[in-house]
This record gives sequence, structure tokens and C-alpha cells, in this order.
Amino acid sequence: MPERLLAFDTSTDVLSVAVRHGDRVLSHSGAGGAQSSTTLIPLIQQMLREAGLTLGMLDAIAFGRGPGSFTGLRTACAVAQGLAFGAGLRLLPVDTLAAVADEARHRFGVRQVVAVLDARMDQVYAARCDFEAPEGAMAVKSELLAPEALDVPAGWALAGNAFAAYGTRLPAGSARHEVLPTAEAMLRLAPALLAAGHDVAPADAWPLYVRDKVAQTTDERAALKAAAAVTAATPATADDHERRS
Repeated sequence: MPERLLAFDTSTDVLSVAVRHGDRVLSHSGAGGAQSSTTLIPLIQQMLREAGLTLGMLDAIAFGRGPGSFTGLRTACAVAQGLAFGAGLRLLPVDTLAAVADEARHRFGVRQVVAVLDARMDQVYAARCDFEAPEGAMAVKSELLAPEALDVPAGWALAGNAFAAYGTRLPAGSARHEVLPTAEAMLRLAPALLAAGHDVAPADAWPLYVRDKVAQTTDERAALKAAAAVTAATPATADDHERRS
């Protein structure tokens, strides 16, 4: 089992960092978002010093690869790559939804979890995580869905941060646990993920966006505007009037 690990997540509005040195675990959570890009590295340096470690002593670095905030995912990946390149370390990209599920398992004892994070734009990120299955949290498949489209098997719990925004639109009848992906959860997941060969070289570490696109290009906006203008200028037919009445 790896004894010297650094983990961090910036995929949500909360910044989470944790360091394991043998049986000792140091953790920190605080304001994330735009602040993460300036506070993450000094915080990591401080926590490594407190743990009596240097970067070169680590067995690996785990980071939340997504899904989540685009800026947060890029920040986490870039920092992880920079630290790992300089210290000659391997990286462990961890699914944030797996970390949500593990945090719910750790805090509430649930073993079958549908992790759900607010993806904004009237959608959620979701994944099933079955700790009863042999592969556990390693078989996570992240999806982008409308809240109403979420499928929760009978007896499974819901966990995440989407309840305030979409509570009445999410499936009813399941236990709900308000949790976020944490660096401590990533430390707990790391041994099995490392043993299964999920670690990568820094150059091969990438964020997992799930949503590939959040904005239209200038050309796409122009095309839509032109199409709308044509539609508005087209005379209505008798059939159109009938449908509108």
C-alpha cells in the first residue's frame, strides 16, 4: 500500500487537499473556484512540510480529473502535471463522481451510490458506484443528464451537491446525502486504483469534461441569428395560423 500520497480536488467551489504519510493524514478544505489557481500550490507546499515530506518522497499524486468545473479541472490537471514532471512522479487521475460516492460510503455507510453533481445549464453529472461489486469505484461511467433522466435503482442512495438546485426534479424515494468530492476520498480510493494500474505519466493525464461544449462559436451564433431572421421574415401560411390558434 502506498504510504506517501498527495491528493487534491478543485472541481467544485470547494478546494480540497490531503496528504498521507504512513498512518497520518492531513487534510484541508476551503474556498475554491477562481481562488484555486493561486492558493493551491502554496497550500500543497505547506501541507507537505507539515507532513514531513518533499515532493520527491511521494509515491504518486492523485487529482480530481472531473467531471466538474472546466476551470477547476484544468487547474488541478496543470498543477498535478507540473509537480509530477519536476519530481519524476506518476499521476493518478481520479473520477470526481467516484470520490463523491466514496465520501458517502465513508460518512454514511452506503454501499451502492448514484453520485450526482450540479453541472449547471439545467443538467447534472451522474455515475453509479457499486462498492458491493468486485471492481468497486473503478467502474465509474460519468454521464451528463437532465435531472429527470437520472435512473436510481431501488435501494441505492443519492449523493452529491445537486439537491438544492434540482431536488424536486430528481427521482424520489432514495436516501439523499449532501457530499462533495474530497481529497481524503481520493486517498482512500488510491491504493486499489494504483494496484489496478490506473496511474499514468504526467503527459498522459487529462481532465474528464463529459460536457464537451458550453458555448457556441462566433460562426455558430451568426448562423443561428441568420436562421432566426429568415424565420421571422417568412410569411405565415394558413397552416401556421391554424397551428397557432
